[in-house]
Amino acid sequence: MDRKRLTITLKKDIIKQIDSAIDGVKIRNRSHAIEYFLSKEFGPKVIRAFILAGGRGIKMRPFTYEMPKSMIPVKGRPILEHIIDKLREFNIREIILSIDYLGDKIRDYFGDGSKFGVKITYIDGIKPTGTAIPLVMAKNILGNSPFLLWHGDVLADIDIIDFVQFYESMDSLLVMALTSVVDPSIYGAVKLAGNKIVDFQEKAGSGPEISRLINAGIYIINPKIIELIPKKKISYLEKDILPKLIKDKKLSGYVFDGRWFDISTPEVYEQALQEWK
Repeated sequence: MDRKRLTITLKKDIIKQIDSAIDGVKIRNRSHAIEYFLSKEFGPKVIRAFILAGGRGIKMRPFTYEMPKSMIPVKGRPILEHIIDKLREFNIREIILSIDYLGDKIRDYFGDGSKFGVKITYIDGIKPTGTAIPLVMAKNILGNSPFLLWHGDVLADIDIIDFVQFYESMDSLLVMALTSVVDPSIYGAVKLAGNKIVDFQEKAGSGPEISRLINAGIYIINPKIIELIPKKKISYLEKDILPKLIKDKKLSGYVFDGRWFDISTPEVYEQALQEWK
């Protein structure tokens, strides 16, 4: 990312506040701290989010007999509402929702998004299309700017400003948010070399050689990848796109340590009910 050197004069109490935010990891130094707070004030360059809110959620039955998985309540509100709240917190207010199974339940609840302080556009897949085809369907809406992609069954305490800044510093078409788990066997295990992802194993199994870093189900994407999506009825980012990006060294990983729940099983749902705030 292009930068220009500036000389500024600040009050001592402001400098103290800046210095208190430096932790050597998330915020490395004074210059990084000032850039971070200015970016947070003026908002991210990523202004649009795409949420994958389809799927039948078979493992979450009987809940999903009556509602889409993303509408399952946590702390009295649907998972999807928590996601939208997080996006709005970081001033991302243009949201595209990909829906199919029981999608009318989502439309009826959120409408055009105005009651939730956002603008919602719907992409209705009617039937399963995988995680990539909805992006093709939304190509004209997404435009040419990077966008955030979020799986609709994921709750995550992630700093989107920092995520965006990381994306802007990488020469990548896609940056995947990564979190660490004790048992990666049911997730997509990821291997990093520096910040580049060099291997991605969907449903990786178990063993000491398996990475504990996993795909958190949240990405920042350059819309150029839509051109890479195979022209077929069902296509997946994980199987059809990520291996190509790894080969071309255009896939990076952003590690965050906030709370994270992939609410795809009753066990994780129970944990989220107890721990999500």
